[in-house]
Amino acid sequence: MIDGIVDTTVVIHLYRGDNNAVTWVKSVTALGVTPITWMETIYGARGGRGQLESLKILRRFQLVYLTQTDQTWAIEQLLEKRLKFGVAVNDCLIASICQRLQVPVYTHNVKDMVRVLDPHLVIKPY
Repeated sequence: MIDGIVDTTVVIHLYRGDNNAVTWVKSVTALGVTPITWMETIYGARGGRGQLESLKILRRFQLVYLTQTDQTWAIEQLLEKRLKFGVAVNDCLIASICQRLQVPVYTHNVKDMVRVLDPHLVIKPY
């Protein structure tokens, strides 16, 4: 079982060697990432060395897959909130897992995530 989902923003900070991110990750256990974050991280990696470093970081986290229920919830959120708040597809998909499991998303994208999740499930970790 996981205690929370790490958003792409945090993984990027780890990739860049941000001391606050590194310290925070060492202080918590049982964190997961979604396939969306996994793919965004690999897609943004520069070259072979960047991809290897990204994989090293991603291996610290449990990969938590979307279910059909998650995808349906994400679709509903996108339909309801895209025009009103400008929510993004990937944010809806990441948030769907947090909604189902009732675990927080650790992110620096608080402004967008609170538009699709209850505020108590959106945490800026450092």
